[in-house]
Amino acid sequence: MSNDPTAQTLPLTGAQFELAAGDYQATITQLGAGLRWLSYRGEPVISGYDADEVPPAGAGELLLPWPNRIDHGRYSFGGSSYQLDLSEPSRDTAIHGLTRWAAWELIERADGEVELGLDLLGHPGYPFFLRLRARYRLTADAGLETIVTARNPGRHTAPYGTGSHPYLRAGAGLVDAWELELPAGQWQPASDRGIPDGEPKDVAGTPYDFRAARAIGDTILDTAFTDLVTGGDGRVRVRLTGPASSLVLWAGPGYRWLQVFTADPLGPEARRRAVAIEPMTCPPNAFVTGTDLLTIDPGASVTHQWGITATS
Repeated sequence: MSNDPTAQTLPLTGAQFELAAGDYQATITQLGAGLRWLSYRGEPVISGYDADEVPPAGAGELLLPWPNRIDHGRYSFGGSSYQLDLSEPSRDTAIHGLTRWAAWELIERADGEVELGLDLLGHPGYPFFLRLRARYRLTADAGLETIVTARNPGRHTAPYGTGSHPYLRAGAGLVDAWELELPAGQWQPASDRGIPDGEPKDVAGTPYDFRAARAIGDTILDTAFTDLVTGGDGRVRVRLTGPASSLVLWAGPGYRWLQVFTADPLGPEARRRAVAIEPMTCPPNAFVTGTDLLTIDPGASVTHQWGITATS
């Protein structure tokens, strides 16, 4: 046995899983199965963080079994009412699910990919059972692919949504001069607490119309978008172009919403230094409204895929 007290120590984010393929490198953490680092040709294409640092402002986190916020943490499902912990007390909401601070376990490791898993057992505010898997894969031509699967091995149908929270970086400096191309026809008005207020609105004639690539300028975004235009493969593609790279975040079938966040409320080191482009299967407060909420019956499963590709 070693007498070195540091021999078995790990950083705050637990085990680190390093991936590499071609010009890409990535790091996945045991904590939350999060994406801590992604680079292309040695340059970061997301806002990363130190292994011994709690992920700042949701950076790179998986959001399960719901993305974004639930108003007052209260919802009804299947004839019963539930109260979640208020994980965002300043806004009186439950935010970003139940798994991002959990220790996920290694399921499989292969060349250029890793799969982590978590059994989400019953919770007072979420008395359902989900078996979750997150597989990250790097390839030299396509970059990052993320595959998120939820299976219900329990006895009760479960409400479900998923999202991810990468902050994309297309270079140094502020995002103002970066170009954003976002093929979304509608934006969701929201209160100052981030809860949807009314129905989605047409982006035409508003500051939220990025259907044709244009500079972000001084537009402040913490906005959910829907009515997404997909390609023949069923994927929606968002392009962010800056001085260092052009990045495409794609989201496959089932991702019907994108939250875009220019990080204006964050501190000076992070404010408008990256753009969070968050694929979501449902909008904020979906557990309350039912909008695009998924349900997983006992024995059933759902799988969603998204990724990031970079070019210089």
